[in-house]
Amino acid sequence: MPTITKPLPACPVETTLQLIGNKWKVLIIRDLLDGTKRFNELMRSLTGISQKVLTSNLRDMESADLVLRTVYPEVPPRVEYALTETGRSLQPVLDSMTSWGTAYKERMSH
Repeated sequence: MPTITKPLPACPVETTLQLIGNKWKVLIIRDLLDGTKRFNELMRSLTGISQKVLTSNLRDMESADLVLRTVYPEVPPRVEYALTETGRSLQPVLDSMTSWGTAYKERMSH
């Protein structure tokens, strides 16, 4: 279950933005829609993100039940991140953003 500490906004759009309303969270979801990733894979894919910001965003997303963090008891420990079912349910949102962004770029290039 999510461990969101403050009440969610009444507006559903505001709720969505509260959960994924920054660039990094949307891009993390984009990357994890392709499958489970390790921390360094996400770091390489997210050009310009710092380790601290990635860690903070992953923790926020884990507490909101969007991301599952799995630690394997190996030496050194292996940590993997994957979308939960709730996180995967954001795929249509990202698909719509992709379609809109593509159409916008095409309009602006003419």
